[in-house]
Amino acid sequence: MILEKDPKPWNQNYKGHGLSKGKEREQRASIRFKTTLVNTLMDVLRHRPGWVEVKECQEASGPRVADTPVVQREPKGSRQPGFVEGDWDFYWCDVSWLRENFDHTYMDEHVRISHFRNHYELTRKNYMVKNLKRFRKQLEREAGKLEAAKCDFFPKTFEMPCEYHLFVEEFRKNPGITWIMKPVARSQGKGIFLFRRLKDIMDWRKGTAGKKLTSSEAQPARSAVNPPGGHDARSSEDQKDEIPVENYVAQRYIENPYLIGGRKFDLRVYVLVMSYIPLRAWLYRDGFARFSNTRFTLSSIDDQYVHLTNVAVQKTSPDYHPKKGCKWMIQRFRQYLASKHGPEAVETLFSDMDNIFIRSLQSVQKVIISDKHCFELYGYDILIDQDLKPWLLEVNASPSLTASSQEDYELKTCLLEDTLHVVDMEARLTGREKRVGGFDLMWNDGPVSREEGAPDLSGMGNFVTNTHLGCVNDRKKQLRQLFRSLQSQKKASS
Repeated sequence: MILEKDPKPWNQNYKGHGLSKGKEREQRASIRFKTTLVNTLMDVLRHRPGWVEVKECQEASGPRVADTPVVQREPKGSRQPGFVEGDWDFYWCDVSWLRENFDHTYMDEHVRISHFRNHYELTRKNYMVKNLKRFRKQLEREAGKLEAAKCDFFPKTFEMPCEYHLFVEEFRKNPGITWIMKPVARSQGKGIFLFRRLKDIMDWRKGTAGKKLTSSEAQPARSAVNPPGGHDARSSEDQKDEIPVENYVAQRYIENPYLIGGRKFDLRVYVLVMSYIPLRAWLYRDGFARFSNTRFTLSSIDDQYVHLTNVAVQKTSPDYHPKKGCKWMIQRFRQYLASKHGPEAVETLFSDMDNIFIRSLQSVQKVIISDKHCFELYGYDILIDQDLKPWLLEVNASPSLTASSQEDYELKTCLLEDTLHVVDMEARLTGREKRVGGFDLMWNDGPVSREEGAPDLSGMGNFVTNTHLGCVNDRKKQLRQLFRSLQSQKKASS
């Protein structure tokens, strides 16, 4: 279901962006950007040719009308030249801005923002699991059990406290195994703990019986129009001005993780979605493995330095080395696996990860509000077990863009530069590209083949998906060739 923003009359509660008269997207001399994130992203945006930073006018009592001139200001403090006050064309916003402003903002054709309206259908742990379970049942009805089994990439999960009794039933079937509790709306490892006894969860239940969320952790408000199957993020109890009680998920803990040097790790992989209807998704070639600082053991389930690989957790460890960090580039990880298990096993593993990215996006395709102004850079967290099976842990709507080392800074700088190339505010691309810098188009209303031309999908026998995760990322060379070719095509057609 595509919901477009219809033009509405100007009034004191309605804000418009990108409305400079007579300036179509392809004729725009500069891109006015805005962001509140002061990290690698700010560096990339400020150094992008033709992009100028904007700030909302403090003096304005209402929205600027379309023909109000942008006031050029002198840079202040550390701000780069070109800082202006006023309207914006591109906004890398945080999700709190989205909740409060999206439904009251009219955006012109070319304007882009960095989140989909109800991104939480995929990025909140409880909603992600519900959507995946529903999608799996749909596949089983429509395509059979074999096809539905392709969604068996997330651990058995229960939402707490609403599925507490179902959880207890499952818990008693498998006594002695380890479970992990995660708050649905928090990040960076906050609030997570492991347990093996029902007493532990009963103590937790008593401790959270009256606990409220802070306003920043509260469930996001939902727009008036809910797509079929979507979650109304405000339950009947939440219609008052109260902040809702915090929800958790209880998830079966992967007790046999693949270890390198005796330590547990997970993978952070980046997926860029430009549209849900039709689904158009790009996979980045770079990513990283995040290691724990302490050797893995199941004998100490209370030690977060053993079991949680989040950098926010690990950097508080006494053994953490700030310069060395606790990350491997994903290319190094892929080479390591190939040397241990051979290239075929590695191809199978990475193909299974491709399946996770696509199936998870398909599971929310019909419930995400697909607005042409929106894009989203997701951070997928994947765990590998000893059988080289990948498991989806969670999907992040705001993956960390703060660098923990020089190598990390370079990765995130290139990732963000290439994200902006794909978003293409400058309108340089043709729309037929299968690669832009480090991004490869893996789904375009259907699977994208590495081969040129239309793929034969009848038997899928020789079909190879256009993904290169962990492969060589010669992005600078590719971008030079791409933009040189586009300039030649433009000259030839003029």
